[in-house]
Amino acid sequence: MLTSKQRSKLKSLAANLSPIGQVGKEGIGENMLASFSDCLEKRELIKINILENADGDPKELGRELAERLNAECVIVIGRKAVLYRPSNRKDIEHININA
Repeated sequence: MLTSKQRSKLKSLAANLSPIGQVGKEGIGENMLASFSDCLEKRELIKINILENADGDPKELGRELAERLNAECVIVIGRKAVLYRPSNRKDIEHININA
């Protein structure tokens, strides 16, 4: 669970990110989850577009994505969801959310 200070830091870091993928009318598929999980391992913080034709509320879809990826849903603004998950990789620069 993220504190409000950690959430605020992650939101500011995500402001400059481009979305890496999108959820559409097909919903959340296994290939999509695998792709997003790989991206989280490499970047720790990702932004995802939720298209107009996606079934369901963007906030609910953001929470579902986070739950299925074992990540934290930092924020859902409009139709963009920001997800965070600490990476286990040693060869990347990790985000220090406690600074």
